[in-house]
Amino acid sequence: DPDFLANRGLGNEVGIYLFCYDPALELEARDLFAHLVRESEMGQLPCRLIERNLYDLIWSICEERRIDGAVARMEQRRGTQALIDQLRKTVSAEAVASAMAYEPHEPGDVVLVTGVGETYPLLRAHVLLDNIQHLFADVPLVVAYPGRYDGQSLCLFAGAAQRGLEDGNYYRAFNLV
Repeated sequence: DPDFLANRGLGNEVGIYLFCYDPALELEARDLFAHLVRESEMGQLPCRLIERNLYDLIWSICEERRIDGAVARMEQRRGTQALIDQLRKTVSAEAVASAMAYEPHEPGDVVLVTGVGETYPLLRAHVLLDNIQHLFADVPLVVAYPGRYDGQSLCLFAGAAQRGLEDGNYYRAFNLV
């Protein structure tokens, strides 16, 4: 839709869309997103998909700061929660947001955020969205979200067979489907 690609028609809200899916379909969802990115790269879509996988971004931040080799050792010695607490100091939502940014945004760009479930609980979706909305005000942002969004709150890993985890309130997004 031309209005979607131009990020228009949302009552002056930033175009943040959630593509919610049942987490039991994670592998199928990954295949779908990879297929869409390939189609975009081959010029078969009316847009240019810019995929930002949160897990890959976090790992690249760890590599850049040269702590990637210590991650497994720290978890083994001090436990998962201690690792998460330490990583949050280095791999903050602000750092991930900066790693997601790119310039220039071109007409027809659509940013596809994947890896939300893979990065929980280190990175919470609502905190990330608060930190990236100003970076992508002129292009639509689609977040592949393994769970549910009711227009007010996010429920990670919620599906047909799971209740999910409350992931926080967020009011500025729209359900894509």
